This record gives sequence, structure tokens and C-alpha cells, in this order.
Amino acid sequence: MSHLDSNFMSHVRPEIEAMAGYVPGEQPQEGGFTKLNTNENPYPPSPAIHRAIEEVLRRGLQKYPDPLAESFRSTASAILGVPPDWILCGNGSDDILTIATRTFVGQGQRLRLPYPSYILYRALAQIQGAASEEVHFRRDWSLPKEFSLPADDGTTSGDLRLVFLPNPNSPSGTVIPPQQVLEIAERLPCPLLVDEAYADFAATNCLDLVARCEKILVSRSLSKSYALAGLRFGYVVAQPHIIQQMIKVKDSYNCDALSIAVAATALGDQQWLEQTRARILATRRRLTEGMRALGFVTVDSQANFTWNIHPDRPVRPLYERLKEDRILVRYMDYPGWGDGLRITVGTDEEVEGCLARLGAIL
Repeated sequence: MSHLDSNFMSHVRPEIEAMAGYVPGEQPQEGGFTKLNTNENPYPPSPAIHRAIEEVLRRGLQKYPDPLAESFRSTASAILGVPPDWILCGNGSDDILTIATRTFVGQGQRLRLPYPSYILYRALAQIQGAASEEVHFRRDWSLPKEFSLPADDGTTSGDLRLVFLPNPNSPSGTVIPPQQVLEIAERLPCPLLVDEAYADFAATNCLDLVARCEKILVSRSLSKSYALAGLRFGYVVAQPHIIQQMIKVKDSYNCDALSIAVAATALGDQQWLEQTRARILATRRRLTEGMRALGFVTVDSQANFTWNIHPDRPVRPLYERLKEDRILVRYMDYPGWGDGLRITVGTDEEVEGCLARLGAIL
């Protein structure tokens, strides 16, 4: 490193220089891959969104968008059964997670997350100069009582400012039942953000808990179930006095005009959602059964992916062999826990192709 580079790096915050940073799944821009690594919906989104895009373009893009995305809030209010002012929109649910972290967690304070889970949570704490406290799932993917205790090391409960709970979890696809989530929130000394990015594929969700406990916030994404990963739109549901504080933190125009219009239209097409969801759940059963038939231990998933380990052989070489054949799955290694393959539920043809290739490799 040159002297000039060294001087420049001294201006970077120590927390940023020290962190590894979040690494997204592989996103090859060339074609020819079967992409089962980032939990995208394999089907096109609602055809109604084409009209929504045309209408936005007809009105023009020269003016700023609605800063609170009121058209989406109105649509979501009718579908979710909560008032519009209980909803805050974001540039994907990652934006919502960032807003929540910036709202509740200060430098030197702590954020709690289960482990293994979404590794972005840890990065958000590091960016804030905060500590991330990881509580390990039990081997059956249930949570120990330590997850809901004020602190794990005798420090004051005031240090713990926010708890993230992905539900369904990634990489496991497992769910903590709503009643247990409520019990956890009632014991915690701080807000509990239930990250429901995959909730549309699950049998239960925690949305009703928001009205019962002010400490519970529920975030959702339109990337997975509504097939809008390329657009970026998410939202959080919380009691209105909490939403008002989070509004202070968000970027002034964090959702653009196209994403607001498309998100409102997509959410409004519940018939498309139900039809697409049914297809994905049917394929998920096929993927689960197929992986187990190949000798994998595959967790019962309530998301649009499965978590697979093999008791008799390492799985990283399997990931590499599949990649050579232009089939992308997600290899994930969690120190202190183990590794596995997280495989997205694609189309029937994509899943059959992946299973057939794995069978040939094995």
C-alpha cells in the first residue's frame, strides 16, 4: 500500500475497516445458469405490474416520488388489516433492517440475533459500532431460553437495544410459533423485529402480534413471494408511534416511483400470489423428498428453499461440481455449527435437473 493510500485509510472508521462485510449470493450476469442459490421466485411476477409501470412512465419520472409510499400503504392496509400509519416502506427489507438498527441501536450497545441465521444482521451491528450477540439455535432449530433473557454476561439490560428473529429462518426454513414469539417479546427489554421475508410460504405468521405487543415489529419483502427481487421493495408493520420514529431515520425518498407503483399492484393481486405459492410449495415437497432419497438430512422447510446436510460426505465438493455444470446452489459454512447446501425451490424442471445431477455425482 502506498503512503497516500495509508493516509487515506486512516479516515475510515475502525469498525468499517475491521469488518468483512456482507457477501450476497452469486449473481452471474451471463445466461445459461440454473440459479437455485438466492431464493428468488422462479416465476414471472403478476402481469398486472406492466400496466402499473406504463402508468408511471406516462406520468413521467421528473418529479420526486411519494416519500411515504401512500398508495402502497393504502393497499397493504386493506390486505393486511392494519391502519396505513402502522406501515413503513423501504428499498427492500434490507433497508427496513437498516432503518430499525439505526433507530434503536447506538454505538457501544448491542443487538441480538440467532445463529445460524441471516448474516447481514451482524454487519448492521458492526456498521453502527455496536456489538452483535449471537444465541445458538438448538440442533432441532428451537431457541434456548437465553434468547429472551436481558443479557448473557451480567451487563445491564439497557445495553440490549434490538433483537432480530428471522421467521422462517434462513438457512433452515424453520419457524418459531407465534405464541412463543409473543412470549419471547414479553420477556425482552427491547424491540423484537420479526423478519418475515419468507412468511408467505409458511403456515403461520406473526402479523397479529404487532397489535398485542408494542415491542414486536414485523418486516416483509416482496422479493421472494411476489417475484420482485429485481425491483427492491419491503415494508415493516409496527405500532404508529414506533413508525414515526423510524420515519426520522429513513432516507428522504427511499422508494422510487416505479417500485411503489409495482409493489402496490403486485400486493393487490392476491390471486396470483395464491396460485404461485401453491406451485412453489408442491415443488418444495418434491425437492425435500428428492434430497432425502439421495441420503441428505433435509429439514422440513416453511420457506422457498431447503437446508441439506449429508451425514457421510462433505458437501462443498458437491456445490463445486454443480457449479461446474452451471447449477448454482448456496454452500454455507457456519463455524461452530457446520455446513450445508441451501437450495432454492425453482421450477419443477430446475429442481428435477438439480436432483438428477446430484444423483449422478453421488
